[in-house]
Amino acid sequence: MTTADTAIAQLARGTEEIIKREDLEARLATGRPLRIKAGFDPTAPDLHLGHTVLLNKMRQFQDLGHQVVFLIGDFTGMIGDPTGKSATRKPLTREDVLANAQTYADQVFKVLDKERTEVRFNSEWFGAMTAADMIKLAGQLTVARMLERDDFAKRYAAQQSISIHEFLYPLVQGYDSVALRADVELGGTDQKFNLLMGRGLQEQHGQAPQIVMTMPLLEGLDGVNKMSKSLGNYIGINEPAIDIVTKTMKIDDELMWRWIELLSFEIGLAELAALKRDVAGGALHPKDLKLRLARELATRFRGAAEAEKAIEGWQAVVTGAGDTSQLPLTELVVPAEGLRIAALLTQVGLTPSNSEAMRKLKERAVRIDGDVFEDPQRVFGPGFEAVLQVGKRTFARVRLAAA
Repeated sequence: MTTADTAIAQLARGTEEIIKREDLEARLATGRPLRIKAGFDPTAPDLHLGHTVLLNKMRQFQDLGHQVVFLIGDFTGMIGDPTGKSATRKPLTREDVLANAQTYADQVFKVLDKERTEVRFNSEWFGAMTAADMIKLAGQLTVARMLERDDFAKRYAAQQSISIHEFLYPLVQGYDSVALRADVELGGTDQKFNLLMGRGLQEQHGQAPQIVMTMPLLEGLDGVNKMSKSLGNYIGINEPAIDIVTKTMKIDDELMWRWIELLSFEIGLAELAALKRDVAGGALHPKDLKLRLARELATRFRGAAEAEKAIEGWQAVVTGAGDTSQLPLTELVVPAEGLRIAALLTQVGLTPSNSEAMRKLKERAVRIDGDVFEDPQRVFGPGFEAVLQVGKRTFARVRLAAA
């Protein structure tokens, strides 16, 4: 492959769609650094691995010498993105938006190269617009065009309310590309309508339309639903290294390949194909590959030292040999009379309920410091410290303190 072919293959890795690929190839061939835009509405204070799918693609562009624009939608965040919503979403306050935006800025450079990242806020241009300017912009699109968007069309057909300000969201996101003179915009598959809006508005303003690259939505730990904090199937990039490791090790084998494709920098396309052959042929166990991915992710977000401690702690618990003191300690305040094992496991978060804890006890799936534990009546009081384990891969090092 030529250098250009290699670059295209790398950039296309994991993408759902490139509109238009020939335009991307032509702009890359010019040799000039392209402006790569991705927008993030600061609707929640923390990023998770699902958010990093776009960040990873931005980093790939940076590694090829291009300039990325990390756009914080402080203006659009106050409108509220209606994408995928069946009802109008409550807009955030200015204070919420700014607080969340600061945490975003603090986190993204765990992935992006700060020297090649331009951080912008879309209030820079929208804050300066007058009401007349916004009406003029709104005049460039029709209601019929907006109703082509799937979620709007469904809500309209079901006679569910659509607020006028929601129609503004795709328009405003599209105009961001005009203001930034974007060559490429990245977004999730659910953002395709908004990304194409940018192409149309750029043409109306005399600019070459941006290339649109859509990325799939990363499935969460359950392997079914997209990663989401509200569903609890996520890994936050600010979580302790041990949590990143233990959660990654729980994903199923099929999801592992998806995560490697979208999240790994270390495993290239050629090696990925070879690894699939090795796993299929029995030469490589999926567990070993998950551990490699877990180490890479923990190192990226928490540093090499913390990642290695987490790996050692995980291996110590799973294999029954090694130093479990590497595991982080969770202190739990309990009544003086203590807690029985079911309540303890639930309060620590190892089981979702006392009844599930009792079921695990009957299955002999509960261990304390590596030994199977079966007594449901035993009480654990202040001063107790041990590694509690449910199944092979769910565990915590716990110390109980008096209330």
